[in-house]
Amino acid sequence: MFLFDPMYLILILPAVLLAGWAQSKVKRAFQEHSRRRALTGLSGAEVAQRMLSEAGLEDVGIEYSRQGSLSDHYDPRDRTIRLSSDVYEGRSLAALGVAAHEAGHALQHATGYVWLGMRNTIIPVTQFGSRMAFPLFLVGLLLQGQTLMTLGILLFTFAVIFQLITLPVEYNASSRAIAALQRTGAIETNEVGPVREVLNAAALTYLAAALMAIMQLVYLLMLRGRR
Repeated sequence: MFLFDPMYLILILPAVLLAGWAQSKVKRAFQEHSRRRALTGLSGAEVAQRMLSEAGLEDVGIEYSRQGSLSDHYDPRDRTIRLSSDVYEGRSLAALGVAAHEAGHALQHATGYVWLGMRNTIIPVTQFGSRMAFPLFLVGLLLQGQTLMTLGILLFTFAVIFQLITLPVEYNASSRAIAALQRTGAIETNEVGPVREVLNAAALTYLAAALMAIMQLVYLLMLRGRR
């Protein structure tokens, strides 16, 4: 239904283009700097462990991620960093940057970083809202029920808030990663630029996701306003 509305395309197209460009930039940056081996010869797993040990976080685990390439993440529920094989065993600047970034999330969790805490708190509501927002809104749209449309918008608003909160969480984790890599001697001064390039490219994907969510919310508000 939405795809046949020119206004929807006008609003969403810039976000779609940004998302596509961001994804290609991440892949290019990771592939390029995956070919450049870190001078220290450390692996991604070793760098993450070095950061955890420095912070006294011996209870945080490091495991393989079974979800494939670039599926690296930190799970606050069981305090585990999961790294894809390219990052876990990789000794490139790209691998070290990604591993340090995920360790940065573990450090955020341990220090009570406020934005991470807020994001974790609203995850259940966000997951429910993401599933139910559009069905409720569409039913309200078809039945011309303002209450259902408003409820759908409110639920989707949590998804937008989640995406916005994610931005400082991700940028802060990258800042912690760069600082820790230099502080622990995991990378040399002339290797900071390539690592930062990989992390900045990854951050663009979160920016694109936030823009997409905002534009979708704007469109839902416009649709409700027409009724």
